[in-house]
Amino acid sequence: MENGETVEQGAKRETFEETNAEVEIIRLHSVYNIPHVNQVYLHFLAKMEKPYFTETSESLEVQLFSESDIPWDDIAFSSTSYSLQKYFQHKEEHKPPVHIGLFEK
Repeated sequence: MENGETVEQGAKRETFEETNAEVEIIRLHSVYNIPHVNQVYLHFLAKMEKPYFTETSESLEVQLFSESDIPWDDIAFSSTSYSLQKYFQHKEEHKPPVHIGLFEK
């Protein structure tokens, strides 16, 4: 987050900086704690406002995947894997919970 922005504004900005995609935030999806490095990640569910995305100076590759084609072994961050797994486990629920994960050394 930058000074003066909300977590939702930060999520939208980061998404745009990484992918050039404009999104509408739907809701908080997960909180992922990594206490040994003093980090907390907030992952949001969002909808793309336009069907456009591309690489940026902050990303080497940007691509959409179906659930069955996700390259799980290539995902760099455990927080991303956690959030995706929780999304697919609960995607059919009317009011899925906010998931809270923890990475321990």
